[in-house]
Amino acid sequence: MRGLVLLLFCAAGPVAADHRLTGRDLERGAALYAENCASCHGTELEGQPNWRSPGPDGRLPAPPHDVTGHTWHHDTDMLLDYTLKGGAAALAARGVPGFDSGMPAFEDVLSAEEVLDILAFIRVSWPEEARELQRQRTHGVD
Repeated sequence: MRGLVLLLFCAAGPVAADHRLTGRDLERGAALYAENCASCHGTELEGQPNWRSPGPDGRLPAPPHDVTGHTWHHDTDMLLDYTLKGGAAALAARGVPGFDSGMPAFEDVLSAEEVLDILAFIRVSWPEEARELQRQRTHGVD
């Protein structure tokens, strides 16, 4: 089914690259990821064990950012907001109030440009199919 969905997406024609993630400083993104993200999301983007099952506190563990997770399912604006504002605030702003996300806000720690470097670093680990689907979501192609 996923292959059919990809075929339908591709049949709509090429989608412009997300220029906010093109040409980013991947070395800075890797260093910022290691400093700010790896303690929860893993040094190899692997996430925490059992990330799909809530822990004793009711929160979901940090998901992987490699292709086995769901980061690539979200558009760049969502990922940027989720990182800067924190999970609960970003979801509430999108009409999902009350979600108890363990993702803290980084807006006092990282700039939007730094987060975009981190996202670009994460993105290069995904296969082309996942990168293309994420580009399409970013540009409103569903």
